[in-house]
Amino acid sequence: MDEFDFVIVGAGSSGCVMANRLTACGRFKVLLLEAGPTDQKNPLIKMPAGIAALVYSQKYTWRYWSTPQAHLGNREMFQPRGKTLGGSSSINACVNIRGNAADFNLWADLGCDGWSYDDVLPYFKKSESYAPLQQGHNSELSKFHGANGPLHISSSAHLNPVSAAFVQAGIQAGWPENNDFNGASQTGFGIYKSYHKDGQRFSNARAYLWPVMDRPNLTVITDIRVSRVVFEGKRAVGVEYFSQGLRKVAGAKREVVLSAGTFNTPQILMLSGVGPKAELDRHNIEVQHNLPGVGKNLQDHLDVFLVMKSKPGVTISLNPLALGRRFLELFKYLFFKKGEFSSHLAEAGGFVKSAESEPIEDLQFHVVPLPATRHGLNLWPMFGHYAYSVMAYDLHPLSRGEVRLKSADPMQDPEIDPNYGAHQRDIDRLVKAIKILRNVVKQPALKAYSRSEIAPGEGVQTDSELERWVRQTAETAYHPVGTCKMGVDDMAVVDSRLRVRGLTGLRIVDCSIMPTLVGGNTNAAATMIAEKAADMVLQEFARQALGEGVEAAQQVLGAIPAMARGD
Repeated sequence: MDEFDFVIVGAGSSGCVMANRLTACGRFKVLLLEAGPTDQKNPLIKMPAGIAALVYSQKYTWRYWSTPQAHLGNREMFQPRGKTLGGSSSINACVNIRGNAADFNLWADLGCDGWSYDDVLPYFKKSESYAPLQQGHNSELSKFHGANGPLHISSSAHLNPVSAAFVQAGIQAGWPENNDFNGASQTGFGIYKSYHKDGQRFSNARAYLWPVMDRPNLTVITDIRVSRVVFEGKRAVGVEYFSQGLRKVAGAKREVVLSAGTFNTPQILMLSGVGPKAELDRHNIEVQHNLPGVGKNLQDHLDVFLVMKSKPGVTISLNPLALGRRFLELFKYLFFKKGEFSSHLAEAGGFVKSAESEPIEDLQFHVVPLPATRHGLNLWPMFGHYAYSVMAYDLHPLSRGEVRLKSADPMQDPEIDPNYGAHQRDIDRLVKAIKILRNVVKQPALKAYSRSEIAPGEGVQTDSELERWVRQTAETAYHPVGTCKMGVDDMAVVDSRLRVRGLTGLRIVDCSIMPTLVGGNTNAAATMIAEKAADMVLQEFARQALGEGVEAAQQVLGAIPAMARGD
């Protein structure tokens, strides 16, 4: 059995951060395990527009499906997650949104000490190399952004005319222009900042993992399947995994860190005998530790698409008459990293309140210059007509689902039941969203590009008709969180330092620890969680290193910024 100080399960958005930060001081030997392949051999990962092909890739994506959703026409819902170095940051739309400041203050109110907005802002800043800040000294920007972090954040290298028009239409409809959704206010319409550099995707793997792959104290193993955490009593001491059909065990002298994501982390815990006793008994798994909250509290953003037929030649189409333009755009990308293929497609959007009585923004919009294709599962609309789509989702859903086991076989997928639409308010907000968007697309800035409404369609007007349409067509926005939540109540899985309650040597660092879903895309928050977790781990082991001498403690502390040390 190979032994390491830390074994990290999952090289996604959070796992890449942990691997980088825990190896920085040179004292700790770290193993990073990833179920998927390396991200460096597929050019589509580097191409921002590659999301259209990657989201349904069998090799680079966990192609999960939900159970039939009782409140959405009994449909099984596609639930893709990244399965490669960088995880979902290697296949997503690259949009950089942190969430509303109030989201993190709510975590603190729920008993998660140290997780208020003021507490987490330094870690968002620490992760960033924010292009607008680098381009000139701006004291206002520096309040909210960092210039020296690993993740490069900038505006898209390409902007479709419909994206620019959407922002202007939002302003014409009465909302302010917002040039920084991660700044002082989330309200308004604007161009999204994204994880881009020189026309290419800048994933968490590229930011955190690529620069340190040659560290002698870091070992990265891909194409494996973790079967369980190994325990001695109540202490995690390693991880069992399968590689090329062989069973292997990696020992962890200090900690096992689960960063496998909202679906896989609770699955691994339950396969290890940690979770609700009834669920473990159902699969004849010996109970190592009865923890009822494992797999519960699943939350996700549910979205719908307003689709507008557009003026020919402006939006993206696979119509045979447009193939010449597509080849030209591909040439521009391959040789100059410019044009449509350098875009992450979701270039612009906005945050609004569905009603003035809402305390914070509860709806988010993304405009994309192509017809909705159901995660790329149905490309026929792109052959049929030119169109643009506006995705709308409810930022703070009340519905709660869960992740269960299909069997005790670690090679089986988890059973995912998001329970979408169980709460009527979630559906009502999406109905309001369509009404708001119909007003936006009628504004002069967009009328020049719009022809007619394809979906929901002119025949769908009343609230009851819109509700029926929402329940028939709504899909996931790819932001599942919460299945191993942080907190102090009986259903909390981890404490405020992300240690699994009732166990030692086991920590969870990914979006599963969120007690509530943030108002926005989740990659920035996943990164922040890991930046903060890494500092907490280093703090704890710096104190232990004092027993080895002051020099050893200083070496560990040197990897922690002054903001975390309390200097």
